[in-house]
Amino acid sequence: MNEPGSRVRGFAELTLMAEDRQALASFYEEVFAMRRLSEDDDRIWVAVGDGARLGIWSPGAKEHNDRGGRHVHFAFSVTPGTLDDIVARARTAGLEPEGPVRHDGGDRSTYVTDPADNRVEAWDFYTRETEPA
Repeated sequence: MNEPGSRVRGFAELTLMAEDRQALASFYEEVFAMRRLSEDDDRIWVAVGDGARLGIWSPGAKEHNDRGGRHVHFAFSVTPGTLDDIVARARTAGLEPEGPVRHDGGDRSTYVTDPADNRVEAWDFYTRETEPA
């Protein structure tokens, strides 16, 4: 939840660097069932929910002094009850996901490493109507 007076509603986009953009985009389409939005010579965009996107960029400078970056860890907020499906999809893709892991308070996460070596978490906490007891 946002703090009172917060101007931030969530993230609009996150970009990852990848030598093989097609393989990384396919990973997110297959494991997380994301939809490809667009593709250019140096980047692919996939939808993250209704209001955000994930950019998969080739290495090198971009406009506005941007460049694809390396991320050690990031988490997607997912609908409760979907972690088992994400785990199954990851296993079908030949991966060995960790979890689902139950955290203090009852929320659950699963973790997987994408083809560009980013650690990706799928977390069901932020989508619940009420916070865990």
